[in-house]
Formats: sequence, C-alpha cells, structure tokens
Amino acid sequence: MKSRWWTIAIILGLVVVNYVDRSAISFAATDLKAEFGITPGQYGIISSAFSIGYMLFALLSGPLVDRYGSRKVLIAGMFVWAAATALTPFAGGFIGLILLRIVLGAGEAPCFPAATRVASRWLPVHERGKALALIGGVAVSGSLLIGGPILTQLIALTGWKGMFWVLAVAGIVWVVVAYPFLKNSPSEASFVSKEELDYIKAGQAEGEDSGHESTVDWGEILRNRNLWLVGLGYFAWGFMFWAFMYWLPQYLEHEFGLSIKEVGGFSVAPWAAGVVGALLGGVLVDRVYKKTQSIRSRFVIIGVALLLAGASIIPILFVPGNLTVALICISAGVGFGFITGGIWWVASIDAAPTQPGTAAGFADACFALSGIIAPSVMGFIVAETGTYNGGFIVMTVLCLIGAAAMLFFTKEPERTPTGPEPEGELAPAK
Repeated sequence: MKSRWWTIAIILGLVVVNYVDRSAISFAATDLKAEFGITPGQYGIISSAFSIGYMLFALLSGPLVDRYGSRKVLIAGMFVWAAATALTPFAGGFIGLILLRIVLGAGEAPCFPAATRVASRWLPVHERGKALALIGGVAVSGSLLIGGPILTQLIALTGWKGMFWVLAVAGIVWVVVAYPFLKNSPSEASFVSKEELDYIKAGQAEGEDSGHESTVDWGEILRNRNLWLVGLGYFAWGFMFWAFMYWLPQYLEHEFGLSIKEVGGFSVAPWAAGVVGALLGGVLVDRVYKKTQSIRSRFVIIGVALLLAGASIIPILFVPGNLTVALICISAGVGFGFITGGIWWVASIDAAPTQPGTAAGFADACFALSGIIAPSVMGFIVAETGTYNGGFIVMTVLCLIGAAAMLFFTKEPERTPTGPEPEGELAPAK
C-alpha cells in the first residue's frame, strides 16, 4: 500500500470510532434513564448537547488544525473524547450527561476538518474525491450500519457501562496505531519515497505542500462566496441526514406498527444506500474533474445530488401508509444525499486551499447546526400535526434550495497548480 493511502486508512479508522462513539448513547438510553432518572424530554436535550459542542468546536478546531497541523489536534481530540466516553457511566445525572456530551462533541469536532487537511496535503487533486468519499461518506454510513450490532453485543457482553469503557479503550488504541505514522504532510514522513512525494506535489495547488501555516485569515474565509454556498448546501443535506438518523426508527414504528426488531432490519436499507451513494460520488467527482479540470464540477455534482435527494422524498406525501414506497423513497433520498458525502470536503479545500482546516470547520459547523435544528423541528412537527409529512416537506424544500445555490450561484475559483499532472508509473489510470 502506498504511504498516502495508509495515511487515509488511519483516518478512516478514526471516523469509524467517531461515529460509533457518538451513537453509543442511543443504545444505552434505557439504562441511562433507569440509572440517573432521566426523562424522555431530558434525554432529547442530552442528545442535542453533542451537536452544540460539536458545532462550536468545529469552528475553533479548523484554525487550530491550520495552525498546528492535523496530527497534534487529532491526537489531543481523541484523548478528550475517550475521556468523555469513559466518564459517561459516572455522569451522576442530567447536568453531568449534558456536560459530557458537550465535551464529547468538542473532542470529535476536529475529526473532519483535520481529515480534510490530511487529504489536501497527502493527495493530489485528482485523488481527493475518492478518498474523501470514503472518509465523509462510506465510513459514516458504514459506521451506522455496523454500529448497532457492535454496540448491542458489547452491552450484552460487558453491560452498558462496560460498553463505554471498551469504546474509550478503542480510542486509545487508535492513538497508539496512528502516532508513528500520521504526519501533517508527506514531506514530514521519512517513510514516503521520493517518487511518491514528487507525484503528490505535482498534483497539488500552490501552498498545499506545507504541513501547517502560521496564521489564519478569517477575512478570506468570511468573504468566500463559494464557502458560504457550500455551508448552505451542507446544512440542507444535514437536515435530512440528522432527521432520519434520529427519527427513522420512530417513523417506522409509529407509522407502520413495526416491532423494534423489525425496525432494526428495515432501517438498514437507507444506510446501505448511503454506502453505495458515497462510493458513486467518490468515483464520479474524480472522473468528472479529470475530464473537465473544472473545480465548479464539484458544486454541480452536489447540486444535482441534492435535487434528486429532495425529489425522492416527494412520493411519500402522495402514497401514505405504504411501507415499500416509504423505504424506497427514503433509501433513494439518503443514497442520493450521500453522493455528496465526501464532496463537501473536496469543495471546502477548493474554496480555501491555503486554509483547508478552517474552511472544513466552517462547513462542518453548518452541518452540526442542522444536527441541532433537525431533530427539534421534526419533533415539533410530529407533536403538532401527528404526522411526519411536514418534516418531509421541509427536507425537500431545503434540498431544492441547496441544489439551486450550488447549481446557479457558485463560480469557478482561481487556482494555480504547482505543476502538470504526472505521467509514468504513479500517474492515475487513463
């Protein structure tokens, strides 16, 4: 395996630990309520606390990643979130759980900004779509597929408290594996061959071959129109993602009278579609860019995917009470949405290539904001109307707005490559 792809594999492991950890509390919810006397309403607030911490520190972690490099920030973040995970059984009650979930969100916040920066420093432009689709799409949806069976088995074997402790240990194991190999850039890694190093540098834009910068220019970030549009689009997709992540089991149970076991089986389909969509997006974005050399092609692909995701939900409104239609539509919506899974990070790099961590942190904060809003909005709509249709309408409208923003208002940014696309053994297949 080439050194650059071993580095990406380390990041993939990080993302899997990240998503399994953040979802663990939902499988321990019954035990938490019994242990600490938590009401359902309080549990909802505890769930939202993660996204609050995540959003705030996504904005802060981006500049930290650009200032100090991915390696230090990721390792420090892992220690923070491992500690929060290990301490969860000792939370003591409602306030303690809120504080620990905020800390967990803060510890996990550097993950994707740092992963984006790693990809921008370790990969040439034409390989990033594939890699970031694996990181931001396949690893995320795949984690949701495997997380349930892993966590339920851990609870059965070790109890709910033991589950959190095992997950904390898994985080420390990642640090042990990553420490000697994870470097800010290939130029810092003695194990990278000169041939591979030249190949990576030849496919990068100006300023992308350094490990970290000394300053962060917030003015450049806040004046960046493309980045604001990426944030808007990511919020639109995030609303659908978080709404289904929190509400799909309840929807299947209440609308169709499914048992918990049946809900677990049927809810796999959308996330399986997400894996397929993420793989498709990674291949598509790299192939289209290689053919057109147009950075704006990333935005166009996102726009079309959001359009299809939003349109996929519409039939549910006209064929109510049909489980087959609902599953097909939701799976299609999630699948099309996950086409964008890794492209958001590619688009963040494209929007601000000299500050990829800060740009990714900005986009990630927009995604986290939707994680705060979507569950509450869905809950309010269901409580007031008794149906999920209003939530589906909001999803569709937001996706259409996001699609319009990406298709009609983004522009081709100016980029200065450091050299021509390499030829020879390490060149990408034609």
